[in-house]
Amino acid sequence: MKYILLLSLPLYVLDQITKTLVVRHVGAEDLHVVVPDFFSIVNVTNDGAAFGSFKNNNTFFIVLACVAFVFVFALLLRRVRSKDTLRDVSLALLLGGIMGNLTDRFVYGHVIDFALFDLHVPFAHPWPAFNVADSCIFIAVFCFIVHAFKKPKEVQAA
Repeated sequence: MKYILLLSLPLYVLDQITKTLVVRHVGAEDLHVVVPDFFSIVNVTNDGAAFGSFKNNNTFFIVLACVAFVFVFALLLRRVRSKDTLRDVSLALLLGGIMGNLTDRFVYGHVIDFALFDLHVPFAHPWPAFNVADSCIFIAVFCFIVHAFKKPKEVQAA
């Protein structure tokens, strides 16, 4: 429960505040340059998945996100307490990301993306726009990968 209160909920609130500011202050055609040739704020709608793939499947993604939410929430609340902090932080980040993008799908019918980076490298010029929730999901997946390669602790002989 502490991970939900300390990570998931604050990140969810940050995600929703940033998206609300973008919707109110950034037009669909606007490009607010923050760092020239590197970072801009935009207002992009995404009714698909990562990088705009699988467009026009909002209902499918709502159902998928609801199932994922229940599953991740249950893992974080289960009675047997995990002593694996990286796993729990990953789950909390994932939960925050799921909640942020799921809220967008219910409220707007699509996800609001606003952070646009231009990395000046092939296939990332510019990188597709994303948001705080997307960042949470990306970091959670990265942490899960690190966790998967982490050497398990030795089981003590009885």
